[in-house]
Formats: sequence, C-alpha cells, structure tokens
Amino acid sequence: MQFNYDNLFSFNSRRSPLYTKHGVVGASQPLAAETGMAILKSGGNAADSAVATAAVLSVVEPMSTGVGGDCFCLFYSSSKKKVFGLNGSGRSPKKLTLEYLREANINGSTIPSSSPYAITVPGTVAGWIDTINQFGTMDIGTVLQPAIKIAEEGFPVSPLISIMWELGRSNLKRSQFGLDLLIDKKAPKPGQIFRNFKLASVFREIAEHGKSGFYQGWVADEIIDVITIAGGLMSHDDLIAHDSTLVDPISTSYRGIDIYEIPPNGQGITALLALNLLEGFDISSLDPSSSEYYHLMIECLRLAFADSRYYVADIDHYPVPIKNLLSKTYAISRRALIDKEKATINQIHGSPQNYSDTIYLAAADSMGNACSFINSNYESFGTGIVPKNSGFVLQNRGSCFNLIEGHPNVVAPSKRPYHTIIPGIATKKGELFACFGIMGGYNQPQAHVQAISKLIDFEYNPQASLDALRFTILGGTSAGSVAMEDGINVQVIDQLRRMGHKITIVGGIGRSVFGNGQIILRDPENGVYIAGSDPRCDGYVVGY
Repeated sequence: MQFNYDNLFSFNSRRSPLYTKHGVVGASQPLAAETGMAILKSGGNAADSAVATAAVLSVVEPMSTGVGGDCFCLFYSSSKKKVFGLNGSGRSPKKLTLEYLREANINGSTIPSSSPYAITVPGTVAGWIDTINQFGTMDIGTVLQPAIKIAEEGFPVSPLISIMWELGRSNLKRSQFGLDLLIDKKAPKPGQIFRNFKLASVFREIAEHGKSGFYQGWVADEIIDVITIAGGLMSHDDLIAHDSTLVDPISTSYRGIDIYEIPPNGQGITALLALNLLEGFDISSLDPSSSEYYHLMIECLRLAFADSRYYVADIDHYPVPIKNLLSKTYAISRRALIDKEKATINQIHGSPQNYSDTIYLAAADSMGNACSFINSNYESFGTGIVPKNSGFVLQNRGSCFNLIEGHPNVVAPSKRPYHTIIPGIATKKGELFACFGIMGGYNQPQAHVQAISKLIDFEYNPQASLDALRFTILGGTSAGSVAMEDGINVQVIDQLRRMGHKITIVGGIGRSVFGNGQIILRDPENGVYIAGSDPRCDGYVVGY
C-alpha cells in the first residue's frame, strides 16, 4: 500500500504508524489495548478481542463507557468477504410518552441530560454477548476475566483520564451512590490506584449467568430501584424485553472505496451523506490545510446534518428513507446548494424522491477479520445515577430524543433514540481496506469524513490521518458554529471568517471536542496491518 510521504511529514506527527503482521488492537488506553492483544494471542478473534478491550475500558474510563451504556459493532468476515452489523442500543421505557413528560413539566425540546427520564435500557451487556456469540469464538466468562482482574487489583490513573474524571465529578455527586466512583469524594489523582470491586461483582454475575446476570437478578433490581427512587419509569419488564439487533450495514462508495456504517438510529448516515457530496469535488487537487478545503468539508457536513438530524430515528418506528437519502442522484441535487465562495448557514433538510463522553476501539486478527466497536455512556458519567453495589453509571442517551410532536425522532415507548456513536469499516473490491472510528458526540461523522478524506484523497497513513488538525461543527446542526483546532493557520481561519463561517479556536484539554479514534488499514498485497491511534487521548496501538 502506497502513501504520499510528502504529506506524511507535512505537520508534526506524534509518532509513526504501527506495522504488524498477525493482529492489531487500537484503543484509547494502553491496558485495554494490551488486553485485546492478549485475547488474540490466546486464540481469540477480532470480535473476542474487541469485547475484552471494551470491558477493560469500562473499568479504566468509567466516565466514557460502561455496562450502563450502549454499544454498536461492525464486523468484517474475511471468509465471507462481508461486513455485518450489530445494534446494541437500548430502548425507552414502555411507559415513557410525550404526554407523560409534558405532565411532568418537561417542556423543552429535549429531555434534560441528568433526568431519570433520559435513561434508556442499557444495551452494552447484551451487545457484548451477542457480538461474541455471532462473530467470536470465546465465551463471555473468558472474555471478561481480564476486566475483572483489573477492577479488583486496581490500575494507576493517567493524567488525562484524571482530568476527565474531575470534569465529570459534579455529575456523580447527584447520585446517592456516586461516591462509589470517587476516592474520598474526589476524582483519582494522576498515578493514584483506583479499584472497583463492585463493578467486578457485576462482571462476575455476567460471566456466570450471561444476559440474565444483568437484565434479571440482583443487578437488575438495583438498576430499577435507583431509577424508581429518582422518579424514572423503567421497569423489570423493560430490562427483560431488551435485545440487540443484527442489522445490514448501510454504505456508499467513495472514489472506489466502500464505506460502511450502522443504519439509523445511528448517525453514521451523516458521514455517508457528506462523502456523497464531497465526491463531486476535486478534493485531491486542493491543499488539505487551505481555506478552500475546509470550506467544502464544512459545507458538505452542514448539508448532511440538515438531513440526518431530521430523518435519523428508530427505523422500527419511522421508515427512514435510507436508500433515497444515499442516492447519488440526491447528492447531485443537494450539492448544488453549496456555494464555493461563502458559507450557507442553517441549511434545511431535503425531500429525497424515490430514486429506484464515548470510547472507540478497533481490532483485527491473523485471519483478516476486523471488528469496529464503540461503547458509550453518552455524556461524561451519563446521568450520573449509580445503582447501589454496582460501580457503574446509567447512560443519558434518552436526552437525544426530540420532544416535538410528529418528528421522526420524537420520544415514544420502547423506542431507540437518535444515537451519536458510530463504528466504521471500509472495503475495496470486497477486501478489508480499513477499520476505523473517532468518538465524540456529534463530532463523530465529521471526524469520519475528515479521516477518510485524508486516507483516500491525500494518501495519508493512519497515524498521520489521526494526527491531522480537525474541525467540528458544534452541536451537529447545520447552523452550528465551527470549532477549529489550535495550530490551523490563522490566515486560513481569517479567510473562512470572511466567507461567513463563525469560528472558535480550541486548544489544550478542549481538544477533546474533536474526539479521539483508532484506524487500522490492511495492505491487500501482503496482509500487513498499518495502524494509528489518536494523540488527543492516551491512545495506543499494539500488534504482533
């Protein structure tokens, strides 16, 4: 696989990409990546490795992910030359209706993120088990052992994770049992050992009893008790009724590379819509650090969000016109709305006609399989509500519902909300090209598009693609202002402002708004993996 080596060193890259032959794991924390690699070396495949890595991340990054959240998976099968998908997101309680929320004086356009009404059924545990049952080779008990050991023995907290912990501490203090995730009511300091015996007990229950160890029994009792005390509506029946969904991934072709995402209720379609628009421009002829390049990327994403923020919803409740939205003909009509000279703020959604705080990890094995896996509480420590004796928080994904009557994403009983977390996989002529993902709320599809463009249009290697300075449209709306990473040329930013873009420059710890991710490429000529990990986290890739 050839790369443009002039572009490789066109900015300060933190490190070289990893080249490895047999397998590779990339994650936002070294202990998690090393765990995934140990699973590969012990005979597990990419799916087994991914779930083990995710479980450890729920221990070492509890503000970002955990068994109280949701997950999504894309799995590339080298034997079948096919990408499979799994939706591991949970649904709203059966009793939750728009009318009930209005009577409870929830009168805004969304459910408050700290409200017990924002808690949807945690889909993570079922998603883990279904991922290894469908695509893996091991059992959940074996896969969870490393996470149990780390939770009981403890781990030294890194400076960056300590900062993230401190930023979410106020959220934990709202819960009677939030102190279980603190040390003497404080966030762990850098280098301090944090142990989570209660989470280890939950893991042991899952290891022994599978799904029923979480969705029934004492863990389920504690979940329902704490939600009920907080005034929420979730019941034992809601937990028992939960299941993951095997889905056919959605895709589009970008310059001969097939890009796969999870279908709605996930927002992966945003990235595909933007890539369809971007494909109509001669991007590779532009300087990737120029105002022309950034302008076109921003405008394509504005249009993509105009559509996705309206149409993305639970497809079991609303017939999202996926095929029509991803039509190349529809892209032509929407592309005509882009002005190359000025910003067009607040684009509205189109009407396609019937043309016939999150973690991301990536794992690939010696057989050529790849697992793109993402797991999240949504905001830092989710609702902040911690069940007794559990050591984990409950997510606030329900705050992504819309409270506008008649909207596709309006809250309703047993419904999945708009979901921001999206794994990605790319193939070329049926062979694995890349396993990738970049987390961070509404930033995720934006970062996907930027990374894919760097990989394909400019032939950057994975590490260079992740190191490249990014932008993000704040709030993921067509009218949002644009955050640009500190280090982008000030003359470029000035030109973008003259074109009508409202821009904020973000640096330091604020760079987390641009997300962090992992990318694994596979060279089809010799089967070598080439991997990179994001510098905006404790990113780490390991191979053998």
